[in-house]
Amino acid sequence: MVRLIMGVKGSGKTKQLIELINNAAKDEPGNVVCIEANRNMTYDIHYHIRLIDAQEYKLNNYDLFRGFISGLYAGNYDISHVFIDNLCKTVGQDVGKETEDFLNWLDLFGERNNIKFTVTISADISSATDGMQKFL
Repeated sequence: MVRLIMGVKGSGKTKQLIELINNAAKDEPGNVVCIEANRNMTYDIHYHIRLIDAQEYKLNNYDLFRGFISGLYAGNYDISHVFIDNLCKTVGQDVGKETEDFLNWLDLFGERNNIKFTVTISADISSATDGMQKFL
């Protein structure tokens, strides 16, 4: 399952994400992971959350991101929810077909492995492709 949160900068996406992450820390049966473009949320999220700075791993395209998430799960089958903050900024691309393909892959990966994904993208909702609409 993928949940997509889109909005322009300053629309409250990060605040909403922090609230969702902290609730997941209390409610999720498994481990919760947060991947962010930089370490801005270090002091805002619960200490049980595994916070990953994507810059440390140079996740600058969707293929690397797929491999990284697959590796996270291969190393920890107890992951039940992954939060990805500012996806397009992390990979250095604008919203488009590749973003849609990645979200579809996340959805399939999540279904197969019983993982929920919550993703934020800093862009106007009108820039979402038709295929991305189902995740909003």
